[in-house]
Amino acid sequence: MMTTTPAWLAEVKFDTQGLIPAISQDASTGQILMVAWMNAEALTETANTGRAVFWSRSRNRIWRKGEESGHIQQLVELRLDCDGDVILLKIDQIGGIACHTGRASCFYRRFEQSADPQASKWVTVDPVLKDPELIYK
Repeated sequence: MMTTTPAWLAEVKFDTQGLIPAISQDASTGQILMVAWMNAEALTETANTGRAVFWSRSRNRIWRKGEESGHIQQLVELRLDCDGDVILLKIDQIGGIACHTGRASCFYRRFEQSADPQASKWVTVDPVLKDPELIYK
């Protein structure tokens, strides 16, 4: 039996590797929590189940957010950008931790520029909420 691509999925512009960047944003605060990748299977499963599913480039497989940590992302709203090449997931982050470092967001380092360019640096500004050693046993 041949299956056809749903019209909504046909509007998504995946790159040459079959991937599209996906931004997870806290639905209530607007905070950007993480950026990951999706392929058609991950995007379809996310849409069908209401739970964030990504393509892990390092694992080379489907990755259901929270499968190891328990920190799943419940989908509130799914959006596609104007060019059709970026996905935005507005989510509820279960457990309040999105990052594998035990922080709320993967964007926990802020750039601090100095008059001396060699002294400019990234500074960690957000705390670890839970030790990753306790999350990933």
